[in-house]
Amino acid sequence: MTEQFLIIGSSIVIALVIVIVVLFIVRKLESNYFRKQIKNLEIERNVVASTPVLLELSKVEEITKNNDLMDEKCNKWQDRFTDIKDKRLSIVDDMLIDLDTYIDKRDYKNCGYRIAKVQLEIYKVREAADKLLNEVKDFTSNEDKYRSSVTKLKSRYRTINQRFKNNRHLYGNMAENVELQLENISNKFTDFDRVMEMTDYMEAVRIVKAITIMVDHMEIVVNELPEINNLIEHTLPQVMDDISKNYEDMKNNGYSLEYLNIEYNIEESKKSIDAIKEKVKLLNLENCKFDLVNILNFFQGLYIDFEKERLSKRAYDEEKRAFAERIEKVNTQVSSVFDSLDQIKSTYNLTENDISDINQANKLLIVINDDYKKMCLKEDSKAASYSLLYEEIDNLTKRLNEMDFNFNKTLKSLGNMYDDEERAREQLKEIESFLKESRKLIHSYKLPVITDNYFVQLGEANEAIEEVINELEKKPIEIRVLNTRVDTARDLVLKLYNTTNQMIKNAKMAEMSIVYGNRYRSFYKEIDRGLTRAEQFFLNGNYKSSLDTCLNVISVVDKDIRNKITSLLEN
Repeated sequence: MTEQFLIIGSSIVIALVIVIVVLFIVRKLESNYFRKQIKNLEIERNVVASTPVLLELSKVEEITKNNDLMDEKCNKWQDRFTDIKDKRLSIVDDMLIDLDTYIDKRDYKNCGYRIAKVQLEIYKVREAADKLLNEVKDFTSNEDKYRSSVTKLKSRYRTINQRFKNNRHLYGNMAENVELQLENISNKFTDFDRVMEMTDYMEAVRIVKAITIMVDHMEIVVNELPEINNLIEHTLPQVMDDISKNYEDMKNNGYSLEYLNIEYNIEESKKSIDAIKEKVKLLNLENCKFDLVNILNFFQGLYIDFEKERLSKRAYDEEKRAFAERIEKVNTQVSSVFDSLDQIKSTYNLTENDISDINQANKLLIVINDDYKKMCLKEDSKAASYSLLYEEIDNLTKRLNEMDFNFNKTLKSLGNMYDDEERAREQLKEIESFLKESRKLIHSYKLPVITDNYFVQLGEANEAIEEVINELEKKPIEIRVLNTRVDTARDLVLKLYNTTNQMIKNAKMAEMSIVYGNRYRSFYKEIDRGLTRAEQFFLNGNYKSSLDTCLNVISVVDKDIRNKITSLLEN
């Protein structure tokens, strides 16, 4: 039991020693941390205190010896530096001493807050010192800076002045004003040299700014004034006179140009040019060139409008001539069809759509004719420009084309009916002619027998021809049925013609084969028997079988029999 108490007691003592050591180390680290912070703040404070303001102020004192105004400004800078050094830095020193006290008392909680306040105060003092130093440095470097600026301005001035002298004749009445303004700039350079000798840098700044503004302005004047003067005195007056002359000539030639407001625009442009002249006299060129170029562009655009009117007139005249011819033909065509509509309806079986299309075409054509007359009245009274008239005639042409296209589709349907009727009548003649040829052909060769097949096909062909004749005599004619009847009749007659032709051909070839094979009968019994069968087929009207039998038996001794018979038939 005693040993256990000893172990517990030893453990507690060791733990207390560890805690004490750890607390000591933590306090030591905190103290070192805050002292390091204070040391950095002291370095920053010394950097601010070492700002070379005094050195720059000593330069200012040398420059401002004979200038009371600048001497007063130098004194104000001196007072501001004294305030920074003796008052504001002293406050920082007191705050740093207070920080040491807090650290000694180990009041680390307040140390962090106090350090932040010191940092802020040092920042404010540093900003004030830097601002003062920059102001003083800016002043001490003014002479070189301003002289460098003026040297560049003088170089630009000489370039501007030389350009003016080389082209003085281009400036017209404004040459004296430009020359006077350039002399003013020269006088400003003299003023600058004078104030620099007096070390009056405040006045020097104002003069440099004034010279910069004047040189920038005169550079624009010298560059742009010749072109502006040329636009005002020569280009625009010539263009406006030419526009006015073209306008009068075109009006006298029948052009309607009121929509361009030429006279009003010329008058307003002259007023604008007079206002620009007044500005130019004062060498105020702001927007002058822009406004003059816009006026010039407007009048140049009128040349395009004039040419557009001329081209439109030519195009309109051609389009109108073509339209007049076209509408006359269409009027005649539509009128003819519309007037004959009752007769057409009685002749052909028209659909409701066909009749509606014809009526619609007639109505559209009436409207187009009316619009065409109104357009011609506009042209005669010169109430519209040719560009507008051309648009109207172009629109009328498109409408007429569309109407004519749709009407032609209807006409095509009617024409197809008429064509189908005429074609049916022509084909009927051809069919009847073929039928006659077939009859002549069958009697042209004395056949021992005419087969029943021929007479069946002949009857069918005659019946089909009668059907065609009946359809043609109907009123109104059903074109679809008529075409079917014609096709049927044609096919049957052609079939009869081909049958007749083939029958006679087979009969001729069979007869020639029998005659040719007779030379082999006494030598070959098989050929004799075969030819006897062929003769029997021939007499019974079976000409195809007769021919095949002859060719088969004769080919035993003459392989080329078929070609020989064919050749003999053709010859």
